[in-house]
Amino acid sequence: MTQKPQSADPETTGSTSGGSAPDGPGHGQDAERVVIRDKRKIDPSGGTGRAGKHAKEPAPETGSATEGSVAAEAERNGTGQQTEAAEAAPSGGGTGPLGAELEALRGELDERTRDLQRVSAEYANYRKRVDRDRGVAAEQTTATVLGALLPILDDLDRAREHGDLVGPFGTVAEQLTAALGKFGLSAFGEKGDPFDPTRHEAVAHLTSGEVSEPTCIDVMRRGYQLGDRLLRPALVAVADPE
Repeated sequence: MTQKPQSADPETTGSTSGGSAPDGPGHGQDAERVVIRDKRKIDPSGGTGRAGKHAKEPAPETGSATEGSVAAEAERNGTGQQTEAAEAAPSGGGTGPLGAELEALRGELDERTRDLQRVSAEYANYRKRVDRDRGVAAEQTTATVLGALLPILDDLDRAREHGDLVGPFGTVAEQLTAALGKFGLSAFGEKGDPFDPTRHEAVAHLTSGEVSEPTCIDVMRRGYQLGDRLLRPALVAVADPE
């Protein structure tokens, strides 16, 4: 009696969209074929494909992977802090490039300070010298003008001795003398003054028992001085003691 061949079970054979595949060597007729259907889309940029539109995001790594990330981050932070500390601290205890530059700046500052002090002192001396020279020039100019007026004052003195300074002419003479006195002009040389060779010019010498030291007994021409400056010595006759 002849037996009919049994039909293959589609679930057992795992048919695909392209039909059944022929049996390979070593597989029996009743061996089950495992078919895997992958519906994930391929990412053209080389990344891992996603299984459709509503695929779930990959779960974050936990365990040893997370601990490794934290350790790596901590190590990077520690290394950065050490690098910053090394850059901030001058090498060699202040003898590195930063210390040398600081010493150079201090030396330059000291030099500029000394230059400023020297210039200030020179300027102060210059101002004093200019003020002194200005005063000397003004005094010389005044002395020159007053020296030109001394002969006029001598004529007024002779006119006063002869009694000619009366009336308006005498008033003008007094006003002129007062005006010249405001500039510091003063006259000296009177009878009976002790003889001073620095202020008197002796034109005659006599001996007398009435004096105990060289004395001016006659004044031929009065002397004048401007402040402490001698403009003209006085012409006198001097009597020496016997």
